[in-house]
Amino acid sequence: MQLSITKADQLKPHPQDSDLRFGDVFTDHMFSMDYTPEKGWHDPRIEPYAPIPMDPATMVLHYGQAIFEGLKAYRNVSGGIQMFRPKDNLARLNNSARRLCIPEVDEAFSLDALKQLINMDQEWVPEATGTALYIRPTIVAMDPFLGVRASNTYRYFIILGPVGAYYAAGFNPIKILVTKEFVRAVRGGVGEAKTPGNYAASLLAGERAREAGYSQVLWLEGVGQKNIEEVGAMNIFFLIDDELVTPKLNGSILPGITRKSVVYLAEKWGMNVSERDISIDEVVEAHGAGKLQEVFGAGTAAVVSPVGELKYGDAVLSIGDGSVGQVSQKLYDALTDIQYGKAEDPDGWIEQV
Repeated sequence: MQLSITKADQLKPHPQDSDLRFGDVFTDHMFSMDYTPEKGWHDPRIEPYAPIPMDPATMVLHYGQAIFEGLKAYRNVSGGIQMFRPKDNLARLNNSARRLCIPEVDEAFSLDALKQLINMDQEWVPEATGTALYIRPTIVAMDPFLGVRASNTYRYFIILGPVGAYYAAGFNPIKILVTKEFVRAVRGGVGEAKTPGNYAASLLAGERAREAGYSQVLWLEGVGQKNIEEVGAMNIFFLIDDELVTPKLNGSILPGITRKSVVYLAEKWGMNVSERDISIDEVVEAHGAGKLQEVFGAGTAAVVSPVGELKYGDAVLSIGDGSVGQVSQKLYDALTDIQYGKAEDPDGWIEQV
């Protein structure tokens, strides 16, 4: 396919790095591509950022057939631009596509198109520590049809936006509420796919958590509601008696790219790492016995997010002394050093733009 490029006639003003938040500013251009059964994926183009016209009956609006990804590009210490594990994100996009009956995309072509898009908007990549260019590839069903089936037509688009820290408090311990009132996903559902419905299912629980003074919700397995699964915006890790435990992937947990990176680094450092079932009762018991050393989340948005408090029912578990744990800090430093080009790429994770 030949990628066409149309430059924007009028460019937007750039925010100062110090003013950046998360997800509310977007660059001048976007990538778009369409799918029909007759042509397959076709008409790939970089064009000015603009609304997408939709018929009121467009299927994605009614039945939620959509998938997306989230990754970042970084301004490295040499002034260049690099991405962190984009091939893994595009492979996961196709995994989600298979689950949602969406045609797969050519991963190599998508990566090349993404690089060209970032080059078009390279002046938008911020330079301050902790900032990045957030990348959101998305595919949505486009048939104007009010019947429950897979769409025949799709739009694939990628938008970019400079971002600051995901949490306003920055790299400081957050408070998490464990919920038994709501469930996010069950095995056999779409929990392992990155699809909007998973996030819609989390909103009410998230609102309740924030009203109670907590940043995120920790989800339990949807049937037995005993085993821990993940947090709303990240995977979860527990350091218990020097064993680093994260829930094993079981079909209802999103296979995080940062999660995989944390496991790789921890094993490389000789830590005892386990991907296994872990119940909330085990965590409570470990805390009571003084064996719960650290808790942290891992995800693209926040990278590593230390947890200072867990609330489960009437039990409030304070983690450590309330400061960032040694393992959380080491992992955060190691990952961000790789992302910003301050440390060696351990296993082909960095893609230069």
